[in-house]
Amino acid sequence: MAETKRDYYETLGVPRTADADAIKKAYRKLTKECHPDLHPGDKAKENRFKEVNDAYEVLSDSEKKALYDQYGHAGIDPSYAAGQGGGFNGGFGFGDIDLGSIFDSFFGGGFGGSHGRTRQQKGESIRANLTIDFAEAAFGCEKEVKIPRVESCGDCGGTGAEAGSSVETCTVCKGSGQTRTTRQTQMGVIQSTGVCSACNGKGKTINNPCHTCNGSGAIRTQATLKIKVPAGIDDGQTISMRGQGSQGSGGGSSGDLLVTILIRPHPFFTREGTTVHYEVPISITQAAIGCKLEVPTLDGRVKYTIPEGTQPNTVFRLKGKGIPSISGGGRGDQLVHVTVEIPRKLNKQQKDALLQFEAASAGKK
Repeated sequence: MAETKRDYYETLGVPRTADADAIKKAYRKLTKECHPDLHPGDKAKENRFKEVNDAYEVLSDSEKKALYDQYGHAGIDPSYAAGQGGGFNGGFGFGDIDLGSIFDSFFGGGFGGSHGRTRQQKGESIRANLTIDFAEAAFGCEKEVKIPRVESCGDCGGTGAEAGSSVETCTVCKGSGQTRTTRQTQMGVIQSTGVCSACNGKGKTINNPCHTCNGSGAIRTQATLKIKVPAGIDDGQTISMRGQGSQGSGGGSSGDLLVTILIRPHPFFTREGTTVHYEVPISITQAAIGCKLEVPTLDGRVKYTIPEGTQPNTVFRLKGKGIPSISGGGRGDQLVHVTVEIPRKLNKQQKDALLQFEAASAGKK
């Protein structure tokens, strides 16, 4: 249950005043400590890794973080009715959706000028965020998400009339949606046209409204959709799904679903376009005489030989081990940045060995 969850700030070990950079830094440090790849078979580390990812997914998203700060776990957990729109699976909420304007269009708004009849109006587009892993962004994935939207009432087929009954032409305006009044003035007879009060300008009346939608023809629901995330998508890019937003009114088309992709930081890799960067630390000895290493890549570990005399900040390139191009054209490369670690504390034997090396090096000059 949501109430048994550990506080997300406590999980990441940061204060509630921590900014985005501090939260990301804490997340990267913790995932390196408990990443399953580094602790195979360790269930406790695996559970800790999942806990850290859950906390970061909320605290790295400004909208979710605001809901969590205000309501706690109830603000982002789907089992609670937080009243602020947060908490649907996949990171979606009502934050970017003007539900009032949607329902205005169904419940009598949106009249079309002198014609009086309800005009066609496109449904609201829904904006949402979806957080995925680094590798999922690189190779693509399919996610099942739930979103709140307005749909046609299934019980009445969108007519607003109870099953077995029908929608009738308004007897007052004869289906025009408007009424005319005539009055005598000193300047003559003046005619004015207004919205028919009997049918609210719709031109039709419902004597037996649908019990599910109360005659509106539309209901608010939570729809489950599958989203295909293309390989190579980058952080902040948006996927557009036409017609998957809220239903329009007056016969108007449905809005779109606009999903912005957020990518969790990887504990080892960073990304620049289609290039993956990886930093590998080696010792002075390894740099001086060379060594063989296993370097992690998105495709698994590969063996790489560090040549003799490698200098600090040397960069090696692994061709085709980067991110696939979202527009096609193959994959980028992985750049391996070599850092040489200088020992901080040496015992006497180590110091003597280095002094002997220094003396031997001086003799060669």
